[in-house]
Amino acid sequence: MLHRAGAANRLILLDAAREDESLLEERGHRAIGVVYHPDRERYGNYVPTVLPRRYDAFLFLDETQALRPLHEVQPREEGEVPETYPSGV
Repeated sequence: MLHRAGAANRLILLDAAREDESLLEERGHRAIGVVYHPDRERYGNYVPTVLPRRYDAFLFLDETQALRPLHEVQPREEGEVPETYPSGV
C-alpha cells in the first residue's frame, strides 16, 4: 500500500492514528520471523494486522539489499543445528 502510494522510506508513529478509520482496516502484513515459503506467499507469509492495534510505530523501507557478512563464515561442527534452521546455510 505504501509503495503504491509513492511513499519514501519513513517512520510512521501510530499513537495518533488509533482513531484514523483508514488505518483501522485489517490487512495482510508480512511478519518478522516467519519462515518464508514461496508456494504460500499470499496466505502463509502474512498475518492479519490492524497496524495501530499491533504496533506503536511502523518503519517502512521501500527497498532493501541483502546483508553481507562482516567476516568469513566458518563451517559448523557436524551435528550442530544452525540458528536459522530449517532454511539456514
